[in-house]
Amino acid sequence: MEFSNKDLQQIREHGLTPEAVEAQIQRFATGFPTLHVAHAATIDNGVIALSQNEETECVYAWEDYLHTGGTVEKFVPASGAASRMFKNMFAFANGDSPVPTTDFELRFFEGIKRFAFYEALDAKCKEVDGVGVDELIAAGNHRRVAQMLLFPEGLNYGNKPKGVLLFHRVEGDVHTAIEEHMEEGAQYATDKDGNVNLHFTVSPEHRSLFEEVIEAKREALERRYGVKFRISMSEQKSSTDTIAVNLDNTPFRNPDGSLLFRPAGHGALIENLNEREARVIFVKNIDNVVPADKRAVTLKYKKIIGGYLILLQRSISKYVKLLRKGTYTINDLRNMIHFLHDKLCTRDTVIKTLDDDKLAAYLLKKFDRPIRVCGVVRNDGEPGGGPFIAVNRDGSISPQIMESSQFTDETAELLQDATHFNPVDLVCYTADSHGDHYDLTKYVDPDTGFISSKSKDGKELKALELPGLWNGAMSDWNTAFIEVPIDTFNPVKTVNDLLRPMHQPAE
Repeated sequence: MEFSNKDLQQIREHGLTPEAVEAQIQRFATGFPTLHVAHAATIDNGVIALSQNEETECVYAWEDYLHTGGTVEKFVPASGAASRMFKNMFAFANGDSPVPTTDFELRFFEGIKRFAFYEALDAKCKEVDGVGVDELIAAGNHRRVAQMLLFPEGLNYGNKPKGVLLFHRVEGDVHTAIEEHMEEGAQYATDKDGNVNLHFTVSPEHRSLFEEVIEAKREALERRYGVKFRISMSEQKSSTDTIAVNLDNTPFRNPDGSLLFRPAGHGALIENLNEREARVIFVKNIDNVVPADKRAVTLKYKKIIGGYLILLQRSISKYVKLLRKGTYTINDLRNMIHFLHDKLCTRDTVIKTLDDDKLAAYLLKKFDRPIRVCGVVRNDGEPGGGPFIAVNRDGSISPQIMESSQFTDETAELLQDATHFNPVDLVCYTADSHGDHYDLTKYVDPDTGFISSKSKDGKELKALELPGLWNGAMSDWNTAFIEVPIDTFNPVKTVNDLLRPMHQPAE
């Protein structure tokens, strides 16, 4: 298509090329190909349930990795604003009723004093309106309380990132999600030199808010845990933005005539992850964190999935070295095939047709890839992705995290077979057997993105989402699913989730 000089300048400023933008527009027209699913991953058929002895072995492997100089970092996607967390309360604050009417609104106000931000909200109400939360509620002006929580004249929680919101009460103090992640990192991911490497992805407009919280808490936490925090931040690259289109697939334009580019979802963060230097990287969302007195199970299973990753990597590295040197035996090849089947849940009928040399080349290609271990929990009805065994382009089948939107009418029934859920609790090994880092962008399946419906300035548009960070962006990784307890999964998707027992002080 024809771009104006102004369009071309805007495209260059995003770090894109006209050809790349044209390819994005073409993707809106063609859509994404159907993904093939073999079956849901279940216990003994894609999901591994470890015995107590195996768990102990994993914990030992993890601690040994740290004590012998292994590098580790926590990677926390945290760039989104908390607006979706307060969707229901925004509707109330902008509505006509001064008092709560829905179940959600009633629960919020019934529990308002249990929120860690209550005292800050009460103080802000007194500062601005001259009366506190109790007085406003007694006067039947609940809506004003919601406005003071969400809007800029108050705490402005509706426009701040989740990371800086007050999440928990802890021994007379109040903690943000950032602080909880700092503590958690100190408790399972401290290297032998006492360093805790922590990386947050942030929005440019929120970076200073993160910096303020981190610097306010750093010294006390370093003293408490005897560690040094090495905290870094990055922003989603503008070169990963995608163009928006109208419903007829022509470029959507702003009122001033400029093209509209949008952040392409969390799949764009594979670029940020690719720049991290640690060999082992834990990935966990900013809102899935609990206070210290509820954290024991989380810490245990972080060490378990970390140790399982190390054991996998050691075996894979041994096999890769044998294959590269050509010093393997027939028995070695058989053991590798069993490992591919039993530990990586990857199968391919073509293996039976290959001679030894071609089999060795095939196995080397499969083993010489980044590795991830994903903790998965029993499915209790939470929305989101789950563990499945998918059919790959080369005809093999392997573990993949898949979203419900990726299923067709023909495969939707497989969703009913799913026994587990993906809580975005994973640990990655991003270096090869020589210790050199993989280029993670080479292991993305570009056909696993999706098209979503959005609106801007009252006009409908279509947006292009890149393959998800833990979905298609890691499609060509070696993957293992490990069953972990539901207690490790405590996301805060709505403000009322903070009233759940795992986010509240013990009675």
